[in-house]
Amino acid sequence: MQGRRSSFFAIYYLVLLLALYIPIGILFLFSINDGVVFAFPLAGLTTHWYRDMLRNTELLKAVMNSVLVATGSSLAATTLGTTAAIALLRFQFKGKTPFVALALLPLLVPYIILGAALLVLFASLGFERSLWTVAIAHTVVSLPYTLLVIMARMVGFDKHLEEAAQDLGASYAYTLRRVILPLIAPAILAAWLVAFTVSFDEFILASFLIGRRPTLPVYLLSQLRFANRLPQVIAITVLVMLASLSLVLLAQWLQRKGTESAGDKGAGQFARLPGFEELSFQIEGMSEQNG
Repeated sequence: MQGRRSSFFAIYYLVLLLALYIPIGILFLFSINDGVVFAFPLAGLTTHWYRDMLRNTELLKAVMNSVLVATGSSLAATTLGTTAAIALLRFQFKGKTPFVALALLPLLVPYIILGAALLVLFASLGFERSLWTVAIAHTVVSLPYTLLVIMARMVGFDKHLEEAAQDLGASYAYTLRRVILPLIAPAILAAWLVAFTVSFDEFILASFLIGRRPTLPVYLLSQLRFANRLPQVIAITVLVMLASLSLVLLAQWLQRKGTESAGDKGAGQFARLPGFEELSFQIEGMSEQNG
């Protein structure tokens, strides 16, 4: 019975992988197709669509716009997520449950509703649509991901390390800077990568809030009606998919490495923390002066 169940899950997993990655493989085939008609058999194999894509200045500007928005929004979301995770897991305050619900709300609200709401908000405040409005929206939707990633890392964090540092005379600010942040650094980087990917690929909010400088997803949709530019769109789509997949895999690897490092506990691990020796020397010096 257990063997049949294992076989079923293996087949299910294989079908899922095929459903996910066969379309990417087909896109790659058409990106090297020497023709603008996307049908089998292929007209021939070529890489000139990739060369044409690199000469397309409008497309490259759209890529740079997406990179700027994704970098800024992911930095903001990671900073807010890290601060919120530390506050939620290390401090007691009123309204913690509503705070968590509000921070995770963008996961439940459809993007089309959120985009319309933000458009009305920015218009009422007199803000013109631009990359800034898109970056603010992407920060809002990326915050839940960063918060969950960092909270998952801090749940397995040994609180005795913080207590030991403070017992040695370190302030909480010093403990945060030299003990907590170095230990959760892989999770912070993983959260940033996830937020960057979410922002770079996002289309619905950008379509509501973009100004005259389109992001890459908005630009790609606008080019689908031109048959001669469609191969370039497919070529950049393949590259974006591969880059997004690489970033997600890197984020997963970093999060797993950070979780594995959480298993190293005790004085030996604490002694390897940045600033521990410096802190110990300070405490020893204070003891000798008091003696």
